[in-house]
Amino acid sequence: MPERVEQLNEPKAIQEEIDRARAEISRSVLTLRERVDEATDWRTWVRRRPVLVVVAALTVGLWLGWRRGE
Repeated sequence: MPERVEQLNEPKAIQEEIDRARAEISRSVLTLRERVDEATDWRTWVRRRPVLVVVAALTVGLWLGWRRGE
């Protein structure tokens, strides 16, 4: 660990560490975006859980029909 601290005292080493950290953060953000896109895409839900989606649609349809009949 002390060697690393000494190395970071050099401007070039500091810049390399900053660049490495930026690249790592960029990869993490890209991965997070992909996961959020996948989690919020309705096509993914239908593909992974078709029975659940059909049951949910049927339930909402029946509920809306029942409310309209009142």
